[in-house]
Amino acid sequence: MTVAELLSKETDKKHFSYEVLPPLKGTGTDKLFATIGKLKEFCPLFINITTHHSEFVYKQLDNGLLERRRIRRRPGTIAIAAAIQQKFGIPVMPHIICSGATVEDIEYELLDLQFLGITSLLLLRGDKAKEDRFFTPTPGGHEHTTDLIRQVTQFNKGFFADGEPIKVPGETFDFGVACYPEKHDEAPNMEMDMGFLKMKQDMGAQYAVTQLFYDNKKYFDFVAKARAMGITIPIIPGLKPLAKLSQLGVVPKTFHCDIPQELASEAIKCKTDEEARQLGIEWTVAQCRELYAHGVNNIHFYTVSAVDSVAEIAQRLLRS
Repeated sequence: MTVAELLSKETDKKHFSYEVLPPLKGTGTDKLFATIGKLKEFCPLFINITTHHSEFVYKQLDNGLLERRRIRRRPGTIAIAAAIQQKFGIPVMPHIICSGATVEDIEYELLDLQFLGITSLLLLRGDKAKEDRFFTPTPGGHEHTTDLIRQVTQFNKGFFADGEPIKVPGETFDFGVACYPEKHDEAPNMEMDMGFLKMKQDMGAQYAVTQLFYDNKKYFDFVAKARAMGITIPIIPGLKPLAKLSQLGVVPKTFHCDIPQELASEAIKCKTDEEARQLGIEWTVAQCRELYAHGVNNIHFYTVSAVDSVAEIAQRLLRS
């Protein structure tokens, strides 16, 4: 069953989904599996797994000089997706990104996923490399998500990227994309940003997952504008509860979203991270209740640094 089909099933029920990161290189899967085990009792509709491109690090040599090396800190997205699906029986949706990958790399990812029976994807451009001022596509790679969509669509039609027919085409992929209720930070304006979302829908995207937000009005306004533009696919709200005092400054800068004045005013009164975490839980529970009341049937949680908070939120919502 595709993610779009899961979203359209039992629309009167409260559903959750979660995003998790692959473990850091060399750290094993125990912590990740413990996270999923903690959230499994809330019957997630699906779990998506992020993909991270390689980055430059500097290592000191014996002679005191620094050597620049490119490494991947979090490899294994496809393997982790397969492990989660096998161990927990939960539908998975790995990220496939343009950043750091060639067309050939992506083609092999699609083949591996097909072999593993994983056919729901989230297609993204990915973040720019830390050392770059602007997004720079990998030589032989894609510049935009729309280019990636074209490749996946061509693969679904039974052709490799070079036009060669696939001798035995496998099961096709369904896919979703990202969207931004407060505008992508690189888009010149909201209208153009939403125009790209409409284009992605018209190219085959079956759903969209939002960047995190703390003001439901911005989500509701975004959805209303999207519907007026002819965007009909499900728009899944993405939430991340405030979990630490430091996030009051870090989150807006990292995710390009505003903290509402009411939340910010309460947050600066907090004396400890635990007080901030409890505030984050209360705020997110209220967000979720309002979203469900407005007909949303699935809420997507970004769990990094907030697993315990997300578990408590889900528990409280299912009890109510």
